[in-house]
Amino acid sequence: MLQDAHSFSGFSVKDQARAKEFYSQTLGLKVDEDKMGLTLKLADNHDVFIYAKDDHAPASFTILNFVVDDIDAAVDELKAKGLKFESYDFGNGAKTDGKDIMRGLAANQGPDIAWFKDPDGNIMAVLQNE
Repeated sequence: MLQDAHSFSGFSVKDQARAKEFYSQTLGLKVDEDKMGLTLKLADNHDVFIYAKDDHAPASFTILNFVVDDIDAAVDELKAKGLKFESYDFGNGAKTDGKDIMRGLAANQGPDIAWFKDPDGNIMAVLQNE
């Protein structure tokens, strides 16, 4: 029944105007806006809906991943736009390095990944699979 249904994910923010500026200007994404909220127009015709919520609480997990060809270049570019990346130590040697990237590829432990937050505290990541 649902396998043929158009689907999309969504998440909340506290301030829709601030979110629109962040996603369009800082991240460079195409953002449509209507009376219900924002729609991020992502690659491969994927949409993500963002809506304002007065009692917004940021997600405690990664809500959106951006796969990139060169994680170092992506992190450098986003830092140049003022983004602050998160530093994590997951134990067992899994932690972000001095550039805030967890180097999973070299350790054969998954992708290289770097996490950041939107202005309302939602966690996102850029990652490189190979």
